[in-house]
Amino acid sequence: MSSPSPRVGFVSLGCPKNLVDSERILTQLRAEGYAISPSYQDADLVVVNTCGFIDAAVEESLDAIGEAIDANGRVVVTGCLGGREADIRAAHPQVLAVTGAHAYQEVMEAVHTHLPPSDDPFTSLVPPQGIRLTPRHYAYLKISEGCNHRCSFCIIPSLRGDLLSRPIGEVVGEAERLVESGVRELLVVSQDTSAYGVDLKYRMDIVNGRPVETRLEALARELGQLPAWTRLHYVYPYPSVDRLIPLMAEGLILPYLDVPLQHGSERILKLMKRPAATEKVLDRIAGWRAICPDITLRSTFIVGFLGETEDDFDELLGFIQEARLDRVGCFAYSAVDGAVANDLPDPVPDEVKQDRLQRFMEIQAEISRDRLAGRVGQEMTVLIDEVHEDHIVARGPGDAPEVDGLVLIEGAWEGVTAGDFMAVQVTGYDEHDLFAEPV
Repeated sequence: MSSPSPRVGFVSLGCPKNLVDSERILTQLRAEGYAISPSYQDADLVVVNTCGFIDAAVEESLDAIGEAIDANGRVVVTGCLGGREADIRAAHPQVLAVTGAHAYQEVMEAVHTHLPPSDDPFTSLVPPQGIRLTPRHYAYLKISEGCNHRCSFCIIPSLRGDLLSRPIGEVVGEAERLVESGVRELLVVSQDTSAYGVDLKYRMDIVNGRPVETRLEALARELGQLPAWTRLHYVYPYPSVDRLIPLMAEGLILPYLDVPLQHGSERILKLMKRPAATEKVLDRIAGWRAICPDITLRSTFIVGFLGETEDDFDELLGFIQEARLDRVGCFAYSAVDGAVANDLPDPVPDEVKQDRLQRFMEIQAEISRDRLAGRVGQEMTVLIDEVHEDHIVARGPGDAPEVDGLVLIEGAWEGVTAGDFMAVQVTGYDEHDLFAEPV
């Protein structure tokens, strides 16, 4: 008779890239016979996968570690905050072990040390696509680790290292397994998606018996052959990205780009050491829309960066009014421990940051509403997320999960389930969402 499987609790914090790390660790735990516990109390040990990008994330991670210690007592810490082991142990000296980001082997070694596996792992319980933390019909596909840029406000390279691209054959193979398991939307993520393959000098790899370059355009073409949506996140506006837009117009990949622009003032972009500071972003956006009029553009911005003047902020407002982006997130600048920007002069007072944030969002909200209004009367295909008694919650090509809007379809509809595609016509809109009815 086999002994009971040791049980591991798991807490995953942070961005989708961290979520993929959690999925890989959970898959390995299950492959080695560990059971996953939904509660602290029933777990023999708890793994906390942390985020350490900004101070608020650090605080949330330290709180989560403390909560796990209070409820269970036996905690292994991994993830981005793991690179600051001294800070973790100063707050929580009881932790059993600390590892850094995407340190899968080190996490497993720590678990083995403090909770040895049973002697009969049930590897057959692990599906080919691995363990996932997203709904069955969509999944994040991480194509690289790390980043070669040194933005002054960011500490990701110190947490996750330089760019390390996965071979294209490995990525496409994972995508195929996900689609075979029922995934209908692949969300491509990395720290700098447009740089995919640079570190490998775009070398050839084998995809289904064919030599293919490890390059984003080639990857998009391969993923476009699968019966699933492909959505690109974290794409810097390099000239190479222009080659992706015809693929969107052809319907191979979704007409959607998540482009982290961060500011509209050239002076502030230089202080931020942004890699796209000299790109003619507005001209590039106009070119994209000329080729693919239905493209949805999402971005994020920072207000109140060190040294930002009212003139700089006015430039930012002018930029967003001209760019007319569909989906926008904005954040008041928050200092990050270890960031080069901490040494810059002229910090912006908190009350000024908040005032600029409010003014920014008021202008962008009007732009977003206008962009949504332009969708009324259009027909589109949506992916169903939830089916309720009296309505359906879905997303269109311009709606990434968790961060964008929804498409709401009123009425009771039999025979449809989450993960189905449906053709609809847009009938209305509000500040964030669209309303539609089946065609």
